[in-house]
Amino acid sequence: MGTKGLLVRLEVKAGYDDARAEDVLRSALAMGRAEAATTAWFAIRFGRSEYGIFEVFPDDAGREAHLAGPVIQALLDAGGSVFAGAPPIQELEVLADKLPATSSGEPVTKALLLTFKAKAGHESQVAQFLRDAQALVEQEPKTVAWFAIRLDDSHFGIFDVFPDNGGRFAHLTGHVPRELAKHSLSLLGGVPDIGMLDVVDAKWADQSAGAR
Repeated sequence: MGTKGLLVRLEVKAGYDDARAEDVLRSALAMGRAEAATTAWFAIRFGRSEYGIFEVFPDDAGREAHLAGPVIQALLDAGGSVFAGAPPIQELEVLADKLPATSSGEPVTKALLLTFKAKAGHESQVAQFLRDAQALVEQEPKTVAWFAIRLDDSHFGIFDVFPDNGGRFAHLTGHVPRELAKHSLSLLGGVPDIGMLDVVDAKWADQSAGAR
């Protein structure tokens, strides 16, 4: 299981098209495949000219090695020509996750990023709710990978990926969002923010050997 993560946000500089940005992200992923301590890596598209990377590591050492490695350096170098400045990099904790046992299967094309704030004094209950939600997600065959995350002391989230819109819709109408809505008044400080994302490219560790 990954316990540490990063969320990187990237904005394409004016005058450059999204195709060039996606080429840069795919090139970065090609280098990232050599990083054994990077458990999962997703290049994502938030919207026009807005991209990001969500990645997971087994521990702090793996995350620090990645931050000092060639992938981040390549993105920083590309920032001078494709992306608008150095990308903001947010460190996060992974509370629970679901990953395929192997790297075979359908490619992922769609993603969700839910973020929400816990009510004061209810942070530990929100964290436990997310850990408990893993068992529900394991029953969703079209939810290929799922991560419950803690962004800071009071902000939490869920990042998950799917093969298509049908898989994403099935998840949105499934147990976890329904339970989250049920507890929103008692545990959360407001309605969760939902980002409907596209997956540009992805890697996750194969538990037997190699990576997708």
